[in-house]
Amino acid sequence: MSTADEQKRASALKALEYVEDGMIIGVGTGSTVKHFIDGLGGMKDRIEAAVSSSEQSTAQLKSLGIPVMDLNAAGPLSLYVDGADECDPFNRLIKGGGAALTREKIIAEASAKFVCIIDAAKEVDVLGRFPLPVEVIPMARSLVGRKIVAMGGQPVWREGVTTDNGNWILDVHNLHIVDPLTLERELNQIPGVVTCGLFARRAADVVISAGNVRKNR
Repeated sequence: MSTADEQKRASALKALEYVEDGMIIGVGTGSTVKHFIDGLGGMKDRIEAAVSSSEQSTAQLKSLGIPVMDLNAAGPLSLYVDGADECDPFNRLIKGGGAALTREKIIAEASAKFVCIIDAAKEVDVLGRFPLPVEVIPMARSLVGRKIVAMGGQPVWREGVTTDNGNWILDVHNLHIVDPLTLERELNQIPGVVTCGLFARRAADVVISAGNVRKNR
């Protein structure tokens, strides 16, 4: 197991401590979350169900015998556990490398506590080294791309990728995001944008990096 994978597993196992009996748990997507779901399988009798942010995670949850509920049926959630592609010192995130950013953002909004699990390489002083994913309605791809260029970004269409919602992803390079809250709002206001991968307005409440816990400031 690589050092990065060991750190991911350490963070995932630490996040299991936030699971309480009878919970319906929001579960994200990605390599770190896979470790969390594996751990959740060992305590499935303690929880009621999970709400999943992707078809990939849904399949893994079901394979372990964990019931998966629709968010509309589940209502407000106590806990959401997910990874991130980048995390700044204020627990603001870039997410969407796995193209599940919209569902992830919805579940994060529905949850009282958002625990983000990462390896140490995901920690940055300023967001933007990792290209920022933006989910777009297919007919708006070029329109949104032009708007992003005017804002100073360099959008690249993630060809061959369709989200679970039937949309496309633009990965925005050349960003140095000193004000993620403002950029998140501006991107989300462009017609044709479903949402962007900035989690600044709804940052993580707790970040677990390589097993070490940091609460939001």
